[in-house]
Amino acid sequence: MNTDPLYYGLSSRTKLVVIGDKHLGIVKRIKSRIIQKDALKIIELAKRMTQKASHIKVSLICNDNICSKSIQLLKTHNIEVIF
Repeated sequence: MNTDPLYYGLSSRTKLVVIGDKHLGIVKRIKSRIIQKDALKIIELAKRMTQKASHIKVSLICNDNICSKSIQLLKTHNIEVIF
């Protein structure tokens, strides 16, 4: 499984980790709360990744500082949130 963000057309500052077979995680460890605006950016990153490799599943790995609306938005786009 390729964890190089440049392979998926993402910024080199984006951190990706392997969670399982055909399952990648986007790591967001920020001090502030993740709001809907941030969730929309994460959805866009996940779309880029699945366009390059359609067989992968994408999840978000973050602190528990995330608003409930963002969690719901990510779930509607099949992005699991892992704390």
